[in-house]
Amino acid sequence: MSLSTQYQTGAFTRRVAVIKSQSIVEIRFSGQETGEAVAVHPQVCLSSCEISSGRVNYGGRLVCTLVYADGEGKLCRIQKGAEFTHFADDDILAPAHRSLCTLTCEKAQLKRDGSSWLVAVVVGAEISVFAPCERNVLSSADGAVVKRENSKLYSTVIFSGESEVEDEFDCNAEDVLVPAADVLVLDSVCRAGAVEINGEIYLSLLAVRGGSPVSLDRIVPFKCEIACADALLARKAVCRAEIKDLSVTAKVNEDNGKCGVEVVAQLAFSGQYFEEEETPLILDAFSKDCKLSLTYAEEYATPCTEIKVYSERISGLCAAKARLDYTCAFLAAALPKTEFAITDSGVEGSVSATLLYEQNGEVHSTEVNLPFAVTLNGLGKCCNGISIAVCGLNIRQRSEGECEAEAVLKIAAAECEEKSVRYLSEAAEGEPVTPCDCAISVYVPAAGDELWDTAKKLCQSPEEIEATNPELTFPLSGKERILVYRPKNV
Repeated sequence: MSLSTQYQTGAFTRRVAVIKSQSIVEIRFSGQETGEAVAVHPQVCLSSCEISSGRVNYGGRLVCTLVYADGEGKLCRIQKGAEFTHFADDDILAPAHRSLCTLTCEKAQLKRDGSSWLVAVVVGAEISVFAPCERNVLSSADGAVVKRENSKLYSTVIFSGESEVEDEFDCNAEDVLVPAADVLVLDSVCRAGAVEINGEIYLSLLAVRGGSPVSLDRIVPFKCEIACADALLARKAVCRAEIKDLSVTAKVNEDNGKCGVEVVAQLAFSGQYFEEEETPLILDAFSKDCKLSLTYAEEYATPCTEIKVYSERISGLCAAKARLDYTCAFLAAALPKTEFAITDSGVEGSVSATLLYEQNGEVHSTEVNLPFAVTLNGLGKCCNGISIAVCGLNIRQRSEGECEAEAVLKIAAAECEEKSVRYLSEAAEGEPVTPCDCAISVYVPAAGDELWDTAKKLCQSPEEIEATNPELTFPLSGKERILVYRPKNV
């Protein structure tokens, strides 16, 4: 009997590459504008990302806020911005591809350059690339014995959008020098035509109270909704958020002696989820009459099942670049940020911040680092992204030359399932098989063989194996003896 096949085709989207790149962006502050530098805070946001043949071009805006002490010792600030563009090359890139790009300030260095201050910032980019693909599925194979199962096929859907978050509160300060913030997505769910996003902004303000610097913290919860025309059914999504613009306005209320703070944050969101389709697939096939040339296709997906949120308190000795002794009076620990790596059991890294202190009547600053290692209980091995924000960093002098710190880390981790499917995409008829002319054969199976493995090795349909050997229990132990009958046709 000759082989007759039919096929179905379809389209889906999958991630084909993750490209990482770095660039250095410099901003210069003239010496006439500033005095002794005390703190610097860079903030970067994405403005464009375009893919061409073999290259991805991306650009953004870097804003640096410099805090300095003037000739009278008063703390002042100045802010400058710079537009930048950069690129990364990869042979896999094509104009039809789409991307999700995330920019981060990985390192900032402040140094004197003549009479000016020069801020050099290392901007890191992580670019996920998605490509449209064609799916070819063998739908029927007459003349062959097939293994058919209902399986799920996945297609990646990416989305992006912006939203604005506002907040107002009173604080015991006269002015805000530097606003810094991190944002975490604590939950994101696709609905019909939209993605609902819940999260928190962790605001850290370097402010002035009574002429001295202080650090103020505030958590701003938010709930946003961005349009996604491709969203149909409820799905968990992996979503990242960045602060595209942060505006903080401080006004002194003379009646109560407090400062009213208005915060407006422009948030940019980008993420992905998986659409799934359940369909019968031919996973394997064989023919009793001829050899088959089979082509298999494999697909992988990591749909998000849950976004887990952890709150971990860390503490311990911290390292400082400057020598700190009892003549140093600690004023504020400002502008905290984290660097971390994912481990088998959780995350480990360090919290860095700018410590402002007074010594001999002058305000100075130094960078401090608090190492940490956190176990994330209950988190599976498949995790698509971890974000960490710092809440309430406190630093105190433990003994002369030693200081210790404590803080709370808020951690959001997107837990995912690893899904894979292997199916037949093509089958072709090969050389004829010489039939066995024995009336009966005894087969010794391998341990762990399932019904389909046994049927394929014996060139008998699974139904025939079960009919002639009803006592068998699968998977086999390897101790069984299977009889194959071949009746003679008269």
